Amino acid sequence: MVSSPDRLEPGAPYPLGSTWDGLGVNFAVFSAHARRIELCVFDPSGRREIARYELPEWTNEVWHGYLPDAQPGLLYGFRVHGDYAPERGHRFNPNKLLLDPYAKQIAGQIQWTNALFGYRVGAGRADLTMDRRDSAPAMPKSIVTDDHFSWGADKKPRTPWPDTVIYEAHPKGLTRLLDEARPPERGTFAALSHPKVINHLKRMGVTAVELLPIHAYAQDRLLLEKGLTNYWGYNTLSFFAPEQRYVGRGGLNELRTAVRRLHAAGLEVILDVVYNHTCEGSEMGPTLSWRGFDNASYYRLQDANPRYCVNDTGTGNTLNLSHARVLQMVTDSLRYWAESFGVDGFRFDLGVTLGREPNGFDGGAGFFDVLRQDPVLSQLKLISEPWDIGPGGYQLGKHPPGFAEWNDQYRDCVRRFWKGDPGMRRTLGNRLSGSGDLFDHGARRPWASINYIASHDGQTLEDLVSYEGKHNEANGEDNRDGHSDNHSRNWGHEGPIADARILPARQRVKRAMLMTIFMSLGTPMLMAGDEFGRTQKGNNNAYCQDNEISWVDWSLLESSSGAELAAFVCRLAELRRKHTVIRSGAYLYGQQELAPGVHDLDWFDERGQTLSEGDWENPDGRALVMRRAIRTEDGGVEIVAFLINGSEETLQFELQGEFAWQAMIDSAKPELSDQPLASATYTLEHNSAALLIARIAPEPA
Repeated sequence: MVSSPDRLEPGAPYPLGSTWDGLGVNFAVFSAHARRIELCVFDPSGRREIARYELPEWTNEVWHGYLPDAQPGLLYGFRVHGDYAPERGHRFNPNKLLLDPYAKQIAGQIQWTNALFGYRVGAGRADLTMDRRDSAPAMPKSIVTDDHFSWGADKKPRTPWPDTVIYEAHPKGLTRLLDEARPPERGTFAALSHPKVINHLKRMGVTAVELLPIHAYAQDRLLLEKGLTNYWGYNTLSFFAPEQRYVGRGGLNELRTAVRRLHAAGLEVILDVVYNHTCEGSEMGPTLSWRGFDNASYYRLQDANPRYCVNDTGTGNTLNLSHARVLQMVTDSLRYWAESFGVDGFRFDLGVTLGREPNGFDGGAGFFDVLRQDPVLSQLKLISEPWDIGPGGYQLGKHPPGFAEWNDQYRDCVRRFWKGDPGMRRTLGNRLSGSGDLFDHGARRPWASINYIASHDGQTLEDLVSYEGKHNEANGEDNRDGHSDNHSRNWGHEGPIADARILPARQRVKRAMLMTIFMSLGTPMLMAGDEFGRTQKGNNNAYCQDNEISWVDWSLLESSSGAELAAFVCRLAELRRKHTVIRSGAYLYGQQELAPGVHDLDWFDERGQTLSEGDWENPDGRALVMRRAIRTEDGGVEIVAFLINGSEETLQFELQGEFAWQAMIDSAKPELSDQPLASATYTLEHNSAALLIARIAPEPA
C-alpha cells in the first residue's frame, strides 16, 4: 500500500471479497443485519493493525469500499457492528476480527484462545454474555491475491462418465512418503503431478483424481490438546482459499501447475468440498467469520429458538443454502475453483444437506437447480454423498439427473458377499448391473452409481481382509469411534500374518473384490494405495492421523505382493477400457436379443441354468454368472461372462452357448491372460472371480 487515505472510496458491491484492479483493491462483504462494518489493515507480519476504515456504502445488503493504491499481498480482516442478541440469532461482536468469507488466501493459523469466542467462555449465562477481548492476535488474516496465471494450451480432458475411473487420495498423504519427490515438495500440491504419480495413475487406468478437502480448514482445539490433528480437512475455514499446509515455495500457482500437468496427462481433478457446515461449530463455537458477519443469514437456526443452530450435519451447524446470498457464496466458490484452478468436478460432502429446503430434502432444491443450469458448473462432474444425519437424511438414488452418488449399498453388498454372508445373490446382481433399482429414473445412467469398496472413511482394502474389528486406539477415544461393523473378515487371524493358508486367501479375495468393481456397471472408485496393499493397521476412522497410519507407503509397490496386485489392477483397467460392453453407458435388462439365446444381459448359476426366482432368493446361493453382450461396429456380437464363486469350495462352471471362450483374467490365477478354453466349462477356485470373453462373427453380407 503506497499511502493511507483517511477514508475509503465507495467502490462497488460486486464482486464479493477483495479484488485488485491494478490501481487499488475493492472490498465487498455481505451482511443483512449489521449496522456498520470496518476494514482492518495489518502489517506484513499480521501482528499489528496499521489502519482501520469504515466501509462507506451498503448496496443490496452488500457493504463495500475501495482502497486506492493497495496491492496484492495486503493483509486484512473485518470487524462487524450490530446487535449481540443470541436469543434472536444475532451474534455481532466488533471485538472479534473476522476472516473475509471470500478470502482467496490466508496468512497464519488459528491460535486457540477463549478470546476467539463471541461470548465469555465459562460465564454463568453461557453464550448470552458478550466477550469484549480483541481476537486479532489469535486470528489468521485474509490476503489480497492476484490470480493471474498462464494456462497456455491447457485443455480439460472431459472424460465421458462411462469411461471414468476415480482415484480418491489425500492431497498430502498421497506424496508425503514419495521418495522420488524432492523433500520440500513431498505432501504439497507440487508433488501431485510428479511423474511417478502420473505414470502410476495412468498405468492403473485412472482418469480422475478425487482429492480430499483442500479448502483451508481449522484444526480442532480438542484434537490439538490431545496431540492430534484434523487430517482429513472436513472443517472448512474458507471456501475460496487453498489449505496453506499443502502450499510449498511456489505459492498458489503450484496447484494450478499441478492441475495443468495432470490435464496434459489426460487426468481430471475432482475436489471433495464441504459446503454443508463450517468450522465455527454450534452456537457454543468460536466467532471466526460467517457467525460474526451475519449468523442469522449464514446458518440454519431453530425456528422456535434461533439462539440454537440446526445440526443436520453432526458438526454443530448447518449452512443455510435456502438464503440467496449463502447459495451465491457456494456457487461463486465452485466457479472460482473451476475457472481459476481448472478443476473438473466436485464431490459434495453430506450432499443431502445442500438439498434441504424448509420441508426437507428436495431433488429440485435451489442448490441443484443452480448447478444444473449454470453454463460452467453443469459441464463438470458432480458427485454427491447422499446422506446426512438430519430427518430423512438417507437419499441414495434420489438426486437429480446430472449428479452421480456414492453408493454405500454397493460397498456393503460387495463386502458382505465376499466375506461369506448368506442371501446376497439378488442384491449382488442389482449392484453388478449398475444399481438400476436405485438410479434408473429421470434419464439417469449407470455411471450415476459410484461403485467403491473402500474410501477414506473406513478400512482400506487390505484391512478389510485382515481385521474383523476396528483398531482405533491411536485416536484417543478408547476405540469407541468409527463404525463397529465393517463387513470385514480376517480369514483366520486378526492383523498381518505370513501364514501359507491365510495370506493366499486374503490376496485372492482382494483381487476378487477389485474385479467386482471394474466389472460392474457404474463408475469405479479406488482409494489411494489399495491397488498395492496399503494398510491403516485396522484403523477405520483415521481422520486425526497425519502420520504413517494414513500416508500412502509407496514402498509397498516395490514388494512382490504389492507389485502383483498393482499389475492385476492394471490388467482389469485395460480390459475395462478395451471392451465397451464392460462399461456400458446404458442399463441392461435382458430385453434385447442380439443373437439366438444371447441377450444384452443374462444370469446363470454354475450349472449354466437361468436363475429362477427361487434361485435368486436361495440364501446358500454363492455362485453367479453375469453375461453381458453388445453389438460391435462390424455387426458382430461381443460377449463377456463374469463368473463369481463366493463359496468355500472349487466349482466347475458350465457355460451356456457354443462359443470360443477366452479366459481373460482370474482372481485365483493372477498370471492368467487371454487363455482359450478347450471346452464349455471353467473351473473356478473358492472365493474367486473370472472374466471370460467370446465373439460372434457378423453375418456374411
